[in-house]
Amino acid sequence: MPLRTDCLLAAALLLAATTSPATDLPAAAGLDEIVVTARLRPEESLREVPASVAVLDAAAVRAGAVQHFEELAATVPNLGFSGEGARARYFQVRGSGELEQYEGAPNPSVGFVIDDVDFSGIGGIATTFDTARVEVLRGPQATRYGANALAGMIYLASVAPGDAPDARVEILAGSDGSRGIGAAGGGPVAGLGDQLAWRLALQQFHGDGFRHNAWLGRDDSAERDELTARARLRWRPSADWQLDFTGFYVDLDDGYDDWSIDNGFTTQSDQPGQDAQRSRAASLRIAGDFGDAASLVAISSIASSDILFSFDADWGNPALWAPDVYAYTQRNDRERDSLAQELRLLSGPAGQLFGRADWLLGVYAQRLSEDNRITDLGLLDLDDAACPAPPDPGAAFCAPYATDRSVSSDYRATSLALFGEVSLPLGSATRLALGLRGERREARYDDRLDDHAAAVTASNRFAPTDRLWGGELTLTHDLGGAATLYGRIARGYKAGGFNPSLARTDFSQPGLNVSPDQIQFGPESLWNYEAGAHLGGARAWLDLSLFWQARERMQVKVPIQLAAGDPNTFVFLTDNAQSARAFGAEAQLAWQATDTLALRAGLGLLGTELRRFDTRPEFNGHDFPHAPPLTWSASARWQDGAGWFAELGLNGRGRYYYDYDSSTGADREASPAQLVQLRAGRRWEHWEATFWVRNLLDEEYATRGYYFGNEPPDFAPRRYLRLGDPRQAGISIAWRL
Repeated sequence: MPLRTDCLLAAALLLAATTSPATDLPAAAGLDEIVVTARLRPEESLREVPASVAVLDAAAVRAGAVQHFEELAATVPNLGFSGEGARARYFQVRGSGELEQYEGAPNPSVGFVIDDVDFSGIGGIATTFDTARVEVLRGPQATRYGANALAGMIYLASVAPGDAPDARVEILAGSDGSRGIGAAGGGPVAGLGDQLAWRLALQQFHGDGFRHNAWLGRDDSAERDELTARARLRWRPSADWQLDFTGFYVDLDDGYDDWSIDNGFTTQSDQPGQDAQRSRAASLRIAGDFGDAASLVAISSIASSDILFSFDADWGNPALWAPDVYAYTQRNDRERDSLAQELRLLSGPAGQLFGRADWLLGVYAQRLSEDNRITDLGLLDLDDAACPAPPDPGAAFCAPYATDRSVSSDYRATSLALFGEVSLPLGSATRLALGLRGERREARYDDRLDDHAAAVTASNRFAPTDRLWGGELTLTHDLGGAATLYGRIARGYKAGGFNPSLARTDFSQPGLNVSPDQIQFGPESLWNYEAGAHLGGARAWLDLSLFWQARERMQVKVPIQLAAGDPNTFVFLTDNAQSARAFGAEAQLAWQATDTLALRAGLGLLGTELRRFDTRPEFNGHDFPHAPPLTWSASARWQDGAGWFAELGLNGRGRYYYDYDSSTGADREASPAQLVQLRAGRRWEHWEATFWVRNLLDEEYATRGYYFGNEPPDFAPRRYLRLGDPRQAGISIAWRL
């Protein structure tokens, strides 16, 4: 789909307004230097980074999110998420990324890292209390993150221990039963100066959710019950070495009752589901210098997650479906464990190659395991009057039709990677850098189908070995002052995977357009060509980037309903398309207009096309799903010397396709959406009181859409939508030491 004319209109409007929520800027202050920490080097000034990056500091996070990272996504150009669960865990960067609750081997396109622990594909635990910064790197990040960052990566860092004592306590209360309390604090250990420091953070949040279950008479069937606990320790044994330890525990016990037959906020489910995740993780980062010759960065991490995703698959109850008997549920239990080690050796001033070229060499190893068990239960018994006449022998679901099956899968993968970078100055203002990464992934996948109703057992086993490579070639040129131009060519990659849903399929059935060969699919790659600029000074900053991407053997997920009348056979089949492309631009503006007024703006333009898909040619020329051609945000923040402040934020997106499906109506696309956020309050001494409203105009918008048949007796396919959160208002009161 070409870029629409509304993109140009929005661009013109944004020149007068302004990506992310405004930073807490004191009166008469300019803009702080923007620092990037998620790349290969521990810290880089944004003006030195040859890539499109969005950075949200602690104040921007507090201003843009009440509780979760998903509330920040709209403030970043060309970043989106899929609302398939209670909390977003699947994100899209420049139109690339997963969309729904996944089944089988972990295979994300967008990396998601929290305090040096990789949660790619399971980022639903990204609560934002005591978060110091968020960095979004757009485009492949293969040299640094390998197979999990084909499209880009997101990095969340919590507040680190400081050199001075500090403490913060915050309570909030809002509409829809929202309430929360959190405390964080730390500082140096007495008697040890700045050698040893600590920080603790603990928060509990609860909300009833935004759905009313009419059948059960409940307003909390989609509740959010979320606990976050974190401990950090920093040790400096000498002036040149530092050890940072982080341990955290996050328990999200959220309800999942977000789908309604009438596409509204009133549900009819008699068996509401859950979207729960309990994660325990720890990381240790060791950094130090070997004199002036070289420095070392070593990152160790370990994580264990228990995940439950269940739902009422028919979305109804006996009274709604009468006289037919129609009741289905699905439950997915997952256990994921990971262990990773990374070592990086970086050149110092005395260790440069030929006395002028900086270098970096690193190794990475990861062991990941995941066990899944998907259980489908259901019964379909249509009223006799609904059966075809004359009797159709193929309409088996006219008689009582029972489902009782489970698929258990076991996945183990070991990844070993070697990566490096050489950066060479070409004169006093120009620098050329080359980064490469080679990765070997050995995997083992086993699954087993037990269909108790049909007395069928089946199994699959794969043991693939993928040899993958990626990297980037960059050129930066300093124009002097605070202006830098850059060009970037990058190759990202993504491992192959499996379709365990097909293990539930009887391939002898007539009319199926799938085969056992499609259980496994191959790796893909993405070439990214980009040019950009970082421009600005003490009171204004502008980032610009233009990009063009070519995806080869793109992994495409297509929804298929294998059996009419059984909603649990609505699955997503992943296959390799031969080629696809994406192109667009990003712009981010920050301007301290006056001593009391700060403006921010962000604009993302995007065009996408699935160019060739031999097994599904009907999708040739189709846009990527969840890839709006326009994303934008703007905010204005005012504060005076007496502590009063107010901020108005706006963000929006254009139309986009929900999925690759057979629908042809206007509802195959999500409508444009524009949301308004408001914050106002006052700070005095140790206190801060804030009144906030999200979705101020109570706009109705969708975050996910499916097209399939789910209503007896004829099960005609139609579009079903999951709506985003309606208006929510509340107050927060915080005390700081």
